[in-house]
Amino acid sequence: MPGWGYILGLVLAIYVVISILLYFLQDYIMFKPEKLPADFQFYYENQETEEYNVETRDGAIINGLRFKAQNPKGIVFYLKGNSKSIKGWGKFAVDFTRHGYDVLMVDYRGFGKSTGRRTQKAVKRDMQVIYNKIKESVEEKYIILYGRSLGSGFATKLASMNNPRMLILDAPYYSLSKVTKKYLPFMPLSVLLKFPMPTYKWLKYVNCPIHIIHGTDDRLIPYKTSIKLSKIKPGSTTLYTVIGGGHKNLNTFESYHKMLSEIITSRPVKVDLSGSSIGVQHSSKKVNA
Repeated sequence: MPGWGYILGLVLAIYVVISILLYFLQDYIMFKPEKLPADFQFYYENQETEEYNVETRDGAIINGLRFKAQNPKGIVFYLKGNSKSIKGWGKFAVDFTRHGYDVLMVDYRGFGKSTGRRTQKAVKRDMQVIYNKIKESVEEKYIILYGRSLGSGFATKLASMNNPRMLILDAPYYSLSKVTKKYLPFMPLSVLLKFPMPTYKWLKYVNCPIHIIHGTDDRLIPYKTSIKLSKIKPGSTTLYTVIGGGHKNLNTFESYHKMLSEIITSRPVKVDLSGSSIGVQHSSKKVNA
């Protein structure tokens, strides 16, 4: 029979092999891109669009679509999730154009018509380039950042470095390393993960109003994640709960659309707390010694 030393060595070898595979294959595990031919024609019924191609300093091309509203009140920079391309994600633009906002969606590197090697640093830099392009024609006070799932981290990073009107996070994660650790608790993810995406760190530096929307039945990114995020900057954060909502179906709930309408059509209101009960505490019953 093999000794304990042999068994321990075998287990260690397997652990190392799994770690190496995880490091080199994580891009294929985390991202599910849909690639489109360069001559693909986007079409959305009852939506007016304009296509853009932005070249980055390292030669990559970031492809995007602008969905146009009549007499726009501003623009929503929509950062999508980790799958497909803006070809499919574009159907969600109507949730903002109907409220009078243009919507800009872009494909990350390797998605749709976008090119270039995908790294966390490169994608963050790309999103800032796009944000700067938006600022050339739209004042920041009219820019709304909307981050969905994977895009919530990039949207938070952008908000931490700029001054948009507001930040909306849809099913956000605390950090991708935390999400991944749920499935691989014994792996050294702090070393292996190429996209740690520490949303909670970036959120500390966001100065605009923060709105978080999350479903209670989200099994990929638990609802409690948004509760934790909402406590980072409680004074400027509002948490919206979609009862029964999962990770991919919030748009099928009427409550989600009511929340979204309330968020993007309202203006921050300064509340006068003088004369309120804010300083009143419930009396505690004294226990005799």
